[in-house]
Amino acid sequence: MHMKQAADRQPNEQMDGPMAADLAVGRRLRALRQERGLSLKAVAALTGLSIGYLSQVERGLSSPSLRALTQVADLFGVGLGALFGAPEGAAADGIVTRAGERAALTLWRAGITKQLLTQGDAALSLFLMQLAPGAGTGDAPLVHDGEEAGLVMEGGLVLTVEDTTAELGPGDSFRFASRRPHRYRNPSADRIAVVLWVNAVPRG
Repeated sequence: MHMKQAADRQPNEQMDGPMAADLAVGRRLRALRQERGLSLKAVAALTGLSIGYLSQVERGLSSPSLRALTQVADLFGVGLGALFGAPEGAAADGIVTRAGERAALTLWRAGITKQLLTQGDAALSLFLMQLAPGAGTGDAPLVHDGEEAGLVMEGGLVLTVEDTTAELGPGDSFRFASRRPHRYRNPSADRIAVVLWVNAVPRG
């Protein structure tokens, strides 16, 4: 899905059946859980998410929050890149990702779209993230393994890491350990924010 189209989608938009984006993420989460031999009950106990919610997410009946996705990915020992799946036509060697071959993760209720600029579940993942006006991660902070950095390319970003809040504009950059509670949002009421975002996840 094109990033502008994803950003233009409104949270109250009615569609027949589950969103295709939610279905794709749900299937990937189920596959990762089953590969690790974990039950929904076990995942719920380890993440604090309810069994019912996890079941709905896996079936594409509920749109997961970024916070829930990072919790589950952390439990599975993978980065967010693992939730994207392999795009059709991607190069087999995994070195180059063409512009028309990017996998995308659309959190349409939150107004956030992430395009994966690298392939697969690697220790280092590069994303092109777009936040619709007013979109963000919410009041509950994100906490997960790894380290992240980014560069604001268009619009603005309000980034809070623990007790520090910074307003960033085009050309401003950041880096922090992902275990530090953090959240972010696009403060504009009418402009899209575009951020080049890097996530590094430790591999044991």
